[in-house]
Amino acid sequence: MDQHIFAVERLVKFVESVLIGQGVATDHARICSRRMIEADLRGMHGHGIFRLPPYCKRLEAGGYNLNPDIKIKRETPVSAVVDGDNGLGQVVVTRAVELSIQKAKTNGMAWVGICNSNHAGAGGVYAAMALPHDLISMYMAIGNANHMPPWGGIDLLLSTNPIAFAIPTDKEPPIVLDMATTNASYGKVKVAAQKGDALPVGWMVDKKGQPLTDSQRIKDGFLLPIGEYKGFGLNFVIGALAGVLNTAAFGSAVIDFNKDFITPTNSGQLIFTMRPDLFRNLAEFKAEMDMRIQEIRNSTPMEGAQPIRLPGEMALKREQDMRANGVPVAEPVLLQLREIAKKLGLPDHLDDTP
Repeated sequence: MDQHIFAVERLVKFVESVLIGQGVATDHARICSRRMIEADLRGMHGHGIFRLPPYCKRLEAGGYNLNPDIKIKRETPVSAVVDGDNGLGQVVVTRAVELSIQKAKTNGMAWVGICNSNHAGAGGVYAAMALPHDLISMYMAIGNANHMPPWGGIDLLLSTNPIAFAIPTDKEPPIVLDMATTNASYGKVKVAAQKGDALPVGWMVDKKGQPLTDSQRIKDGFLLPIGEYKGFGLNFVIGALAGVLNTAAFGSAVIDFNKDFITPTNSGQLIFTMRPDLFRNLAEFKAEMDMRIQEIRNSTPMEGAQPIRLPGEMALKREQDMRANGVPVAEPVLLQLREIAKKLGLPDHLDDTP
């Protein structure tokens, strides 16, 4: 499939102008556009600019609160529950992460839960926000549509429920693990369907448990958890902590934002942040992290296998490459974006000029 390459800042400004054109406040549009393109830069294209057209559908339908009163419902020195008031997910989660970082720097650690939020994109983007502050972080979220049944069942009661971790280092690239608790995120499945690519065996099965590889039939099947029943267990625990604990949607309460553009989704997320120096000297911790990373990277690969890589290593290389050479946008997505720009009368229609 044809791809078109655009400079990072051009895409950031484009997304921002689209959101402002849909009535989003300038400061919220700026935050949302940054988080979306940061997802693209990490190679998580299913959570980047790819999501702008469906976000626009929800904006047009009135499914977002464009003037949310994002507030703290419950709070202690090391915890809080943030009510997003149905605002843009990227904005709500960014506020919660900033609060968690502030509390962790002051009090050592902080757990901040979120309710009444919306789809917020790639979890690794939010976990990584703690790294410049030399903090460790963990992010969890409830997916915004149920595409997986309980292990051994067929009722779609669970989503991809992602989890992400970020761990600071010294001279080595930081560790950033960002993963769905399904073998593939539904965003990846949708990107494959848009391209017309076959799905790898193990991503989805049909209701008889047979592999589903035809990406044009994704509505006939469901996602599989990582590690079989173990992934289902982890998925459920994330639902309890990011959903039930925060009074956010989980199980049958989850709204499918792919089909319903009006009903508030009450999405749930959480961010846990802490200072490594609660446990040992920060410099010593970071130095040993470097040493362990080097130990793993330099370990012996299997015969014929690629060199050993650490979590987040390839994402960082992708980001460096795209910042230097531009971000790829698939042609089907680009056609949708150009139609949106035309409809809103924007000066940039994302033509192929630099």
